[in-house]
Amino acid sequence: MKRNTHEQVAPTVYLLDDDHSIRESLSDLFLSVGIPARSFGSSKEFLEGADIAAPGCILLDVRLPGVSGLDFYRELNRIGSKLPVIFLTGYGDIPMGIQAMKDGAVDFLTKPFRDQDVLDAVTVALARDAAAREAVAATQDVRRLLESLTPREREVLTAVNKGLMNKQIAYQLGISEVTVKLHRGSVMRKMQVRTLADLLKKMHQITGT
Repeated sequence: MKRNTHEQVAPTVYLLDDDHSIRESLSDLFLSVGIPARSFGSSKEFLEGADIAAPGCILLDVRLPGVSGLDFYRELNRIGSKLPVIFLTGYGDIPMGIQAMKDGAVDFLTKPFRDQDVLDAVTVALARDAAAREAVAATQDVRRLLESLTPREREVLTAVNKGLMNKQIAYQLGISEVTVKLHRGSVMRKMQVRTLADLLKKMHQITGT
């Protein structure tokens, strides 16, 4: 399974179903609306040919040769795949589809499904994937900016993030309040923000608090 770094790559819909007619039909559907798609007949084929690092999503049948789609989905999560998954289920597999949703799948579609239902689910999945990638990129940018801070500036930033006032920070660090203000100004410039609210928002991106 490839895991290359991608920039400006069009999202791909991966079709994983052992039914050739379904793969062919869905491939034609996505081709008709300009969405790149690749199809695989087994989990082994997918692992050998898909790229989980690239933007996209997966349409995954719950019944695959040798392994259930649900088990394979869990395996994908275990190896680090972040690609959103839409399950394709037969009528008797609805309980598995519900379990898949509980495990984090975007949706499950019961066969036979309407073309529009597939396109709607894929639209949601691709939007979720794009949003997740943007969030990761934003976090990486913040971490890069943090690396530009001096040790003292990081101490001041940590204190500011805790809600401490300049006077409290000065007392905690054993420096003057004027020096704290200078460090805060430097932190704001290096973190590329103009307001305290923007600074705290960036910190939230990497701390979640």
